[in-house]
Amino acid sequence: MKIRIKKIDNRAKLPHYGTDYSAGADLYSLEGENIIIPPHGTVMAHLGFAIEIPEGYAGLVFARSGLASKVGVAPANKVGVIDSDYRGECMVALHNHTDKEVVIEGGERVAQLCIVPYLKCEYEFAEELTETQRGEGGFGSTGRK
Repeated sequence: MKIRIKKIDNRAKLPHYGTDYSAGADLYSLEGENIIIPPHGTVMAHLGFAIEIPEGYAGLVFARSGLASKVGVAPANKVGVIDSDYRGECMVALHNHTDKEVVIEGGERVAQLCIVPYLKCEYEFAEELTETQRGEGGFGSTGRK
């Protein structure tokens, strides 16, 4: 599948898969523009492009595991959603979970993008739902192991 991308800023880089079997394509901050994120602060990382995601698909923006676990920076909304009808600039709200200022170098990988199909559902209220073995068992109801 080919995804059309419109460059809005000349410093933008195309999303890129790190390996042949990567599910997510790396997203890069703008070349030559460092991003300074204060402790426990959130800053918008401009990617410098707009994207045309096909109808029936969405772009899901996830954290990069190394940036999140080693540096303490991850998308503020946990998972970003790019709808197929959005044509504005793609950005990532990066949150610094640490007590120290973090600098993201210009052109650094800041998140990853997965293009996924979705189901458009029709929702309706019902008097009853079908019964299951789990029933109303919520958080932790199936145990830890």
